[in-house]
Amino acid sequence: MKVIGLMSGTSGDGVDAALVEIAGRTPSLQVKTLAAETLAYPRTLQQRILTASVSGTVGEICHLNALLGEWFADAALQIIRAANLRPADVALIGSHGQTVHHLPRGIQARGVGSIRSTLQIAEPAVIAERTGITTIANFRARDVAAGGQGAPLTPAVHALLFRHPRRARLVVNLGGISNVTYVPPGKTDEGVMAFDTGPANMVLDSLVARMTNGRLAMDRDGKMALRGKADSRLLSKLLAHPFLSQRPPKSTGREQFGAALAEELLEAPHKLSMEDLLATCSAWTAKAVGASRRWIRGHIDEVVVGGGGVRNRAIMAQLSAVFAPVPVTTFDALGWDSKAFEAVAFAVLAYRTAKGQWGNLPAVTGATHPVILGAIVPAGPQWIRLFK
Repeated sequence: MKVIGLMSGTSGDGVDAALVEIAGRTPSLQVKTLAAETLAYPRTLQQRILTASVSGTVGEICHLNALLGEWFADAALQIIRAANLRPADVALIGSHGQTVHHLPRGIQARGVGSIRSTLQIAEPAVIAERTGITTIANFRARDVAAGGQGAPLTPAVHALLFRHPRRARLVVNLGGISNVTYVPPGKTDEGVMAFDTGPANMVLDSLVARMTNGRLAMDRDGKMALRGKADSRLLSKLLAHPFLSQRPPKSTGREQFGAALAEELLEAPHKLSMEDLLATCSAWTAKAVGASRRWIRGHIDEVVVGGGGVRNRAIMAQLSAVFAPVPVTTFDALGWDSKAFEAVAFAVLAYRTAKGQWGNLPAVTGATHPVILGAIVPAGPQWIRLFK
């Protein structure tokens, strides 16, 4: 079955699309990437998404939901053309959508107790209508309904595709937020642990955008951070952030590590240069990942890093120092595109849903039981054949 995965992370910089071929059943699923591309958002759209995630009106989020549906559909059609295929050749689209808010710890509601919630937009009905392909979306909501945090969900795919018969691996994703998956050796999911560790590209990108008045969107390759020096006093303060000491299961997002934190760092009395501030936050990202070891029950033979942050040489150098002498490698070195892997993961999760297989790891998200993830938007009556 050919499946497209679509993903836009908390940085809100564009749609990552992956076209994969999948066969078999878990745990012996065979996954092959046929094509991977990114459809970048214009800077104005990215800013609308980031603003809506913090203070968006109902009308703005309503409009963005439909607008991003069009962007996600375009990304799917673009990758189909890149692979010299037709929409009819693709059985399924798995769309994560664009997270605009994530409240995993819950808010008290009178009469019903604490209510957890998460919201991803990019209307799947638009995607199905424009592409003619059955689309599965809204993956996180079912896990939340089952008592989980709805995140992280990719660890089920990390465990599937990065499992090694003899080596215990710590899989690190450096997206807008960083997360880790501990995959012990063997053939089962027993002992797999995963959770968000906190800061990553979101903090760094916000600082760069603000300190350059929007002229730059990121510290490309970590070049500016490499020219700076981490400030020990600020780093100690950042490492005391309460999320780092919170016991898993745990997940986070822009609400804790977004624009408000960047503004706080820029207003602090330390008066660091841009290079020193980026060096400090790059070190914070790496050390927060390293701090995950306090929760992991088992040794680590290898650290495998993916996500957009894998290109940041400052963070990668810090990770190597934090985990030494344990070797640090990348998704790419193991045959997977670091930037596209989360899109691949949601293609796999969509496939599992279509085959009637659960997609969450309750030990990771805190859900009370495994669930089949997502809401299905059929392209037409032919969608029924996916479940046969």
